[in-house]
Amino acid sequence: MDNRVSKVGSTVDVENATYTDSIGYSELAIFWDDQDFSNEEHAFYYVRVLEIPTSRWTAFDAKYFRLDLPNEIDIITQDRIYCSPISYTP
Repeated sequence: MDNRVSKVGSTVDVENATYTDSIGYSELAIFWDDQDFSNEEHAFYYVRVLEIPTSRWTAFDAKYFRLDLPNEIDIITQDRIYCSPISYTP
């Protein structure tokens, strides 16, 4: 089973160090069923979420101080969220 989803995209305006919150979902609700679950085996589950890309602090500094940053400096970041794991013990 392939649980991959497509990339969300980006609304980051690099030159102005801004982004809009106009893509992705503001709320997520899902039901998932582990088809391989066995009540005789240990298991654990967790949720991992990627937020939409946003301007990194280096982008704000570059705009404010009117800097030309080298290409190797990241100016966009994408945060991740993890929930506490849920474990099952037989």
